[in-house]
Amino acid sequence: MQVLLVEDQPQLARRMAQGLEEAGYGVEVAANGMAAQRFVESTEYALVILDVMLPGLNAWQLQQAIRQKGQTPLLFLTTENGIEDRLRGLELHEDDYLLKPFEPKALVARVRKLLRRDRGR
Repeated sequence: MQVLLVEDQPQLARRMAQGLEEAGYGVEVAANGMAAQRFVESTEYALVILDVMLPGLNAWQLQQAIRQKGQTPLLFLTTENGIEDRLRGLELHEDDYLLKPFEPKALVARVRKLLRRDRGR
């Protein structure tokens, strides 16, 4: 299964991608919103993981572009202080969110949960 990871912190993106790959997922990484939009326009993903705070297009703009293509599950990454971001995401129909910092195992568990739920739809 192919996952798009949109994260602008290179070290964090590498750790997350490695954890997902070790769990058997194919991962493409976009470092900003514009790159992510190009990926989304050209490829179908089983899941998109979006950092809320992105340069270029923000997560909310990307969410709109992704939703125009279909119902791909979305996992938002936000900080513990980002309660406004979490509330906004829930209002805009995000599928789940994960608070930073987190362990790669927690990310993989959320991804598995979202993909199981999506298969059940």
